[in-house]
Amino acid sequence: MLKENFPHLHLEKLIKKFPFLSIYVLKHNFYLLISIAIIMSIIFVSLSIYTLYSKKNISVDPKLKEISGIEFDKSNHLWAINDGGNEAKLYRLNKDGSIDKEVLISNAKNIDWEDMTQNKFGHFFLGDFGNNDQERKWLTIYKIENPIDIKKDTAEAEIIKFTYPEMDGKPVKPNERNYDIEAFVALGRHLYLFTKNRTEPFNGITNVYKVGDHAANFNAELIDSFQTCTTLEKLCWITSAALSPDRKKLILLDSTSIWLFENFVGDKFFSGDVSRIDLGIVTQKEAVTFYDDNTIVFTDEEFIGIGGNTYTLKLDEAKKILIKNKLPIAPQLALNK
Repeated sequence: MLKENFPHLHLEKLIKKFPFLSIYVLKHNFYLLISIAIIMSIIFVSLSIYTLYSKKNISVDPKLKEISGIEFDKSNHLWAINDGGNEAKLYRLNKDGSIDKEVLISNAKNIDWEDMTQNKFGHFFLGDFGNNDQERKWLTIYKIENPIDIKKDTAEAEIIKFTYPEMDGKPVKPNERNYDIEAFVALGRHLYLFTKNRTEPFNGITNVYKVGDHAANFNAELIDSFQTCTTLEKLCWITSAALSPDRKKLILLDSTSIWLFENFVGDKFFSGDVSRIDLGIVTQKEAVTFYDDNTIVFTDEEFIGIGGNTYTLKLDEAKKILIKNKLPIAPQLALNK
């Protein structure tokens, strides 16, 4: 419009001639930048929502509003547990997400149930090891038979207890607050526990502790650690874990990603290849498991109409961001082994 009215003058000359025009130009550019930013934000959020919801399978029963652990039984029925403060029950889901069966663990309390896993024999383990305030000295894991073999609506669990040798009864220092757990897996005759880091300042490191898989009191053994991210603690918290049925893949879940670990040796889970899979929009993702060696199922809690679903992800179709390659063994070292 300016050029149409003053075709013989450049914009710079116009501003010199009419200073008030500089305010017009600045406002025009400002509003243009704001408009571009809004459009880009809408596109980004839309893509993030699509990334997650393109994987949606079903919405779960509202009774499981705080779903914190899932596992498939021997007949591929999906079972779930609720977070702390709810009943000490397992829930079997129908294919439409409704509850088909409830099993009460008669000798258990749900102080803070955070995850569920199973071993190669099909035993289920329920982790009552949430420790937000870093004040619980002894934590509990309940071991039961595979739910498909439970014919009644109640079952009794084998009780596993563990403590951290590093906790000496004194208040935990802010930079050492790494004794909360929301994720574990079973391998061999041991359980491997992955911490939810609450350090201040936040360093993003999840520690791995090892305990036995049978009824006893254990001192949890610290065996390894891995740094996920340090951007924002609530985006980096590890909230669930799972091992593939062939025991060759480990996955860790946070609110935006799945961390995939492959080609590791024994229980050195972080010694192999590491990849990250983006899950899109931030939701409270709390549970993950394998359906088969290639298929992952995960869930999130409902909040303001978003979430409360199960999602399915095929590893061979997922876009993986490589974080670390397994270091090759030098020829001479290989010969010496």
